[in-house]
Amino acid sequence: MNADVLILAAEEAGGEGIDLLIPTIPELVGGILAFAVVFVVMWKFAWPQLQELLENRQKAIAGQIQEAEAIKAEAQSLLDDYRQQVAGAKSEANQIVEAARTQADTVKADLIAKAQTEAESIVGKAREDASSEKSRAMTEARQEVANLSIDLAEKVVGNSLDRAAQQSLVDSYLANLEGA
Repeated sequence: MNADVLILAAEEAGGEGIDLLIPTIPELVGGILAFAVVFVVMWKFAWPQLQELLENRQKAIAGQIQEAEAIKAEAQSLLDDYRQQVAGAKSEANQIVEAARTQADTVKADLIAKAQTEAESIVGKAREDASSEKSRAMTEARQEVANLSIDLAEKVVGNSLDRAAQQSLVDSYLANLEGA
């Protein structure tokens, strides 16, 4: 719609369509001079600062990239150290567990040996007690047999015998029986 209005305005002015697009010579010279002045001012003042700004920005980006790479390398180093520490901790834990097992086996073997020694000691003591009890019972039985024999002999003979002589006689007889 604006284009229609411009075309109608141009027809009323009496000019052709191409005259509207091409400026007049004084306007063209003024435009070129203004462009040249703006270009020279921009080239002289703005361009160096713009160039410096771009260089600073480029350096800052390059510095950030280097810093990021350094941080990445440090992070990788820390990760490697962490992995080594974890591996070392696992190894140390395995060694501790193995040492504990070995110590437990040693304690177990010591306890078993101690229990066996105590059991052997108890059995030995029981055997000694049984042997002494057997000896005591045998002595008492001999004494009782001797007494009974003397009492029987006194009854058979009818008069009292020398108890000490008879006791020694019975003891020697019983000793001969045990020896045979």
